[in-house]
Amino acid sequence: MANDAEKIVNDFCKAFESKNLEAIMSFFTDDAVYHNIPMKPVSGKAAIRATIESFMPKNPSDKITFKIVHTGSAGNVVFNERVDMFDQGGKHMELPVAGVFEISNGKIAKWRDYFDLQMFTKQMA
Repeated sequence: MANDAEKIVNDFCKAFESKNLEAIMSFFTDDAVYHNIPMKPVSGKAAIRATIESFMPKNPSDKITFKIVHTGSAGNVVFNERVDMFDQGGKHMELPVAGVFEISNGKIAKWRDYFDLQMFTKQMA
């Protein structure tokens, strides 16, 4: 049975399928931090929005799916193992990701994703 923090993260991951940036951004605190490790972290909703926009599908037929494989939590910290799938411009990419989320007052305050940057760049080329 998922706790409240897990439900927030699961709903957030599911929201990417809609490609609705406003809905996705509604999950964050105003001072949230998003860190795609090994890149530099971004802070605040404007910077997070710009980062998410950079990998969101642009064409109506393109898709993005965060498939959650495993989820665990301790209090307000949620860990999920995912496969992020992108169908863009006729290409399909799957990227294994480990995500760590910290929830504060029902919103995501910190989001850290760990993935293989070399795998990502190779698949995107």
